[in-house]
Amino acid sequence: MDAEKVAQVRRFNRTVTQRIGALDDSFLSRTRPLAQARVLYEIGNGHTEVRGLRAWLDLDSGYLTRLLHALERNGLIAIDEDAADRRVRRVTLTDAGRAERAEYERLSDASAEELLEPLGSKQQQRLVEAMAVIEQLMQASAVEFAIVDPAEPAAREATRRYFAELSERFEHGYDPAAAISANDDEVRLPRGLTLLATLHGEPVALGLLKFHGDWAHLKRMWLSRELRGVGLGSRLLQTLESQAAGHGIRTVRLETNRALTEAIALYHHAGYREVARFNDEPHGDHWFEKELT
Repeated sequence: MDAEKVAQVRRFNRTVTQRIGALDDSFLSRTRPLAQARVLYEIGNGHTEVRGLRAWLDLDSGYLTRLLHALERNGLIAIDEDAADRRVRRVTLTDAGRAERAEYERLSDASAEELLEPLGSKQQQRLVEAMAVIEQLMQASAVEFAIVDPAEPAAREATRRYFAELSERFEHGYDPAAAISANDDEVRLPRGLTLLATLHGEPVALGLLKFHGDWAHLKRMWLSRELRGVGLGSRLLQTLESQAAGHGIRTVRLETNRALTEAIALYHHAGYREVARFNDEPHGDHWFEKELT
């Protein structure tokens, strides 16, 4: 890794942590540190299931427990068993917690205005746009890839989102039953595989491979709209190709619809060449192939 890049990241981290008050014992002068304030915010933002909250914040279970107990002692939250499943714990804001979160919202807005106020309008716009890019790239760097069982709930959710987007974008909608199959047994080792990408425990990308001897059929390439444009699609495709090569695959083939212009551009950029129709996929308009090296 380039040493200057590493040094720049460290400088950025130091500047941000100092500027936002992450080093203070009392974040925004509210008697509690930033970590407690962030947990309070996310609970009020709908992350009420404790396991989901931990995944969303990427926190150690023991550390989150200590944060929650501190907020509970202060009368800001209540922790209870889920009525439908006693193994699940849920956390909710009390009246005092909602009031405290509202005050944090007010103070956070004021802090953001204080950061922007000394800058000119062009500098403000430049900073805000840079922050948006940094946020998206940092999210992309936190994405985790894993081979999973296609019946796993997160994989099912990614598939649901994929179908929903195709139904929205295709001229005549999308009928999964009419498409070439990608049943669980076909995309589960050893007959194929399911590659799932997650961010804070939430599915953000999906890709399937069906093995046919020395070639593989790539199916259901999906990427969350919030993470498009930062190279995650290329990373997903490269990971699938690497997995395919590791299983003795020499050629990857796929088809796609003309409405998916960004996918078509991705395949061209990744070295896929258009070939003659090789199957009867009713939603297909373009067929691609790539020899793996």
